[in-house]
Amino acid sequence: MLQLWALEGIPEITVGADLVQIIADAAGDTLADGDIVVVTSKIVSKAEGRSVAAADREDAITAETVRVVASRTSESGHSTRIVENRLGIVSAAAGVDASNTPPGTVLLLPQDPDASARAIATGLRELRGVQVGVIISDTLGRAWREGQTDAAIGAAGVRVFEDLRGKTDAEGRPLVVTLPCVADELASAAELVKGKAARRPVAIVRGRADLVGDLDLPGARSIVRPAERDMFRLGADEAYDQGYAAGVQDVWDERGPNG
Repeated sequence: MLQLWALEGIPEITVGADLVQIIADAAGDTLADGDIVVVTSKIVSKAEGRSVAAADREDAITAETVRVVASRTSESGHSTRIVENRLGIVSAAAGVDASNTPPGTVLLLPQDPDASARAIATGLRELRGVQVGVIISDTLGRAWREGQTDAAIGAAGVRVFEDLRGKTDAEGRPLVVTLPCVADELASAAELVKGKAARRPVAIVRGRADLVGDLDLPGARSIVRPAERDMFRLGADEAYDQGYAAGVQDVWDERGPNG
């Protein structure tokens, strides 16, 4: 049976906060072998001092962007950019967050979410003597679907995929490509009990001890699809514009400057 609950009593996190001790104190003696601790990335960023002065959030987004996937401006003038950030994650606004931060500042994602997850998992295992996994979650949109859901951007001591390839379904048919991203599924499930505005940034998942393992298991970085397998590297309008520009250039090259 799968059980999920949010930890109460997590204080406002400031730079240098000891997240291991804070989570351990909030969990008390409830942590057990096989538990998975899901931590909202925002408190990790706060503890690691990832708040930066930025009078304009757009400038901070630009600084964190390595590739623009798509950009749209609504009728009201609001601009949305879908970009690839320094972690390889494709998301709106490069993960730059201006909510619940002091005026004139924005919050960036952790520098290395997998390393952050590993530090928390290591600390909890040593402090409480239990083998737990850790997932660091953040909110992401999905192509072709409205709304957002939480996903894993960092992981340690937990298998991020459940590889069913080579097995059979209930009818005996072979499974060829079935590779559930259980880290994302757990991150999303944990958000149901954490809530967006309830000040409960940490949740415990119990009932999937089979996913918990060594700290050197591949982290959430392994979830990011490599460029050579990315079939959707550009938005529809951007892809059209790029293809049109390439076609015009081809015609120009064939005709030469004198037509």
